[in-house]
Amino acid sequence: MSKMTRQQAVAALVEGVEQDLQATQAIHALLERQFQAALRHRGAELGALAEELTPALDAMDARRKQRVALVRALHGPEGTMSGFIAAQPEPGRAKLAAAWSELERLVVACKSATTRNGNLLAEQFTTMQRVLHNSDGTYAPR
Repeated sequence: MSKMTRQQAVAALVEGVEQDLQATQAIHALLERQFQAALRHRGAELGALAEELTPALDAMDARRKQRVALVRALHGPEGTMSGFIAAQPEPGRAKLAAAWSELERLVVACKSATTRNGNLLAEQFTTMQRVLHNSDGTYAPR
C-alpha cells in the first residue's frame, strides 16, 4: 500500500466501515438463506451459498486488517476504533459512531446465525450417521 496522508487514512477508515456495514447486512441475509436451505436439506443451495459467503467474508477480513493497520498508524500500536471515533470532529463523529455501533451489532447477529447454522448442520450429520450406522439400535428388529 502506498503512503497515505492522514486525511486519506481517515477517509479510508470511514469508507471501510460503510462497506463493512453493507457487506454484513448481505452476509446476514445469506446466513438466513443458509439456515433455510439446511432445514430443507438442499445441498446444492448450501454449496452455492458457501461460494457466495467465502469471498464476502474474505473481503471483509481484508478491510478489517486494513482498518487495524490504519488505526494503529494514526493512533499508535494500542489504537482502537473507539479511540479513533472519539478523536473525530463533529458532525462526522456521530455518524461514524452510529455506523460502527450498527456494524458491531450486525457482526454479533452474524456470529449467532453462524453458530445456529453450524449446530443445525452438525445435528443433521449426527442424525444421518446414527441412521446409516444404526449405532443406537433405533431400527433394530425387536
